[in-house]
Amino acid sequence: SDFDVKKKRKVAEIYRALNSDPIDVATLRRMAISKGGLLTDEIRRKVWPKLLSVNTDDLPPLPAGKELREDNKDYQQVLLDVRRSLRRFPPGMPDDQREGLQEELIDIILHVLKRNPQLHYYQGYHDIVVTFLLVVGDRLTTALVEKLSTHHLRDFMDQTMDNTKHILNYLMPIIDQVNPEVHDFMQSAEVGTIFALSWLITWFGHVLSDFRHVVRLYDFFLACHPLMPIYFAAVIVLHREQEVLDCECDMASVHHLLSQIPQDLPYESLISKAGDLFVQFPPSELTKEAAQAERTAASTFKDFELASVQQRPDTVLRQRIRLQGEERLQGEERTKSTLTKPRTNRFVKPAVMGLMMALGAAGLAVVMSTLEWAPKFELQIFP
Repeated sequence: SDFDVKKKRKVAEIYRALNSDPIDVATLRRMAISKGGLLTDEIRRKVWPKLLSVNTDDLPPLPAGKELREDNKDYQQVLLDVRRSLRRFPPGMPDDQREGLQEELIDIILHVLKRNPQLHYYQGYHDIVVTFLLVVGDRLTTALVEKLSTHHLRDFMDQTMDNTKHILNYLMPIIDQVNPEVHDFMQSAEVGTIFALSWLITWFGHVLSDFRHVVRLYDFFLACHPLMPIYFAAVIVLHREQEVLDCECDMASVHHLLSQIPQDLPYESLISKAGDLFVQFPPSELTKEAAQAERTAASTFKDFELASVQQRPDTVLRQRIRLQGEERLQGEERTKSTLTKPRTNRFVKPAVMGLMMALGAAGLAVVMSTLEWAPKFELQIFP
């Protein structure tokens, strides 16, 4: 079939990029972003380390679990979270195999935290680590997660949630650029962005039930800028435009609707749109509206780029659009004119909008502070 031919061609291109000298990381990024992602876990085991510039030839052995667990301040919380992670393992997996993986999961998390005392564990971190563990095994997971934790996930692992709040503050400006009507409706409902917290800090691993969709998103996020998950969150909200606008315009109703993420999303279409939006409205253009965004580690992603080895992910995204040819570009112009709705009859004038953004950030800070003292509310985010 045509699909099989395209798949074989893509596999061949991935292996050509892996076998070239030096490794063609730009092509690997493009393959991870493009339709279908990296296709198989076997390929992911080879490509994910290249996307994170991790050397797989000299992986250190894992220390024994006992020495990691003794006198570790995070052990009890990690243990609780891992025990609650049953649904993250494939259905039908034998209990002894799952329990063995859960023990490995605990050790990997504690190992990364011990080696990087500047990092602080957060509820939901285990959802990311277990995804890697199921795909690449314990030793490679340890190396990949350590690199990820000091780069892409760094802002979530601060002592406070300030930088996580700042990243969430990108959500509304992205929505505003594409669909002012949805943005203004959400502002009127005062729903904030807390509904997207678990999406962001687990890379959607906690909220999607089909593992295939989770690893497809990880292909995409690993190949892109650390802020891409917030762009993907925005396109999910925009995809549900009619549901949102049909909802009662109050915080409880809109929060309930948005926090129940549909499982049958058109993932490939949304991935493509998120990539396009990142190019069209890069983070640098949204920082004024995303409060104090310049303080986040995500904004210094260029430091992570090893220019001699790989190209910037946003360059790959731009090339992807150019490679789709003139027809796509013409389509984009048409889409842009309909996608970005006329900014007339706005409910919120620019001067007032700045004030509302500030109030929104302050309101979110109050909610986040409440999270630290209200476990019941936290469990609503992480059921």
